[in-house]
Amino acid sequence: MTVEKTRATVTIAQRAKRELQEYALLSAYLYVCFGALVLYKMAILGSQGVHFSAFGIPVVKALILGKFILLVHAVKLGERYGRLPLVSVIAYKAALYLLLLIVLSIAEEAIVGLSKGRTIAETLAEIGGDKLPGMLATSLIMLLILIPYPASREFAVALGEGRLWGLLFEYRDGVDHERSTRVAKE
Repeated sequence: MTVEKTRATVTIAQRAKRELQEYALLSAYLYVCFGALVLYKMAILGSQGVHFSAFGIPVVKALILGKFILLVHAVKLGERYGRLPLVSVIAYKAALYLLLLIVLSIAEEAIVGLSKGRTIAETLAEIGGDKLPGMLATSLIMLLILIPYPASREFAVALGEGRLWGLLFEYRDGVDHERSTRVAKE
């Protein structure tokens, strides 16, 4: 095997590992957020005497949305914004991810409607009617949930590779306490 081929294999393996880690972290983050929304809904409905449990749904939603977000990122959708302030890029990408979530939610509702014997038109009419305020409120909450993902990606790009995570795990005073403790002992 040539050196170039070995480097390409290592690079592909490293890239796959990094993408899998990013997918796992993003999906876990989304699951926690979706799970919190389900808990909140359970609490509200429980106070009205309606009991349900739907913790499988947030897992599936998190895995699907996480994959779609990474696909949007991979095809560089939304990358043609030119020179804009970082806050604008973050807001634009969060809105793009929210739009993706809304489309996926509508598709989910249509599939559920079809499984219950309703037509897509009937299901979409329901979404536009009684369910609209709830969907708008959920969408606004989801926008707030989605903002940290593009923000962290854009900050990582602006700071340089690996610097964001380094900053997050440094002590606030900027001193490497482990190193300063070793120096003080010597």
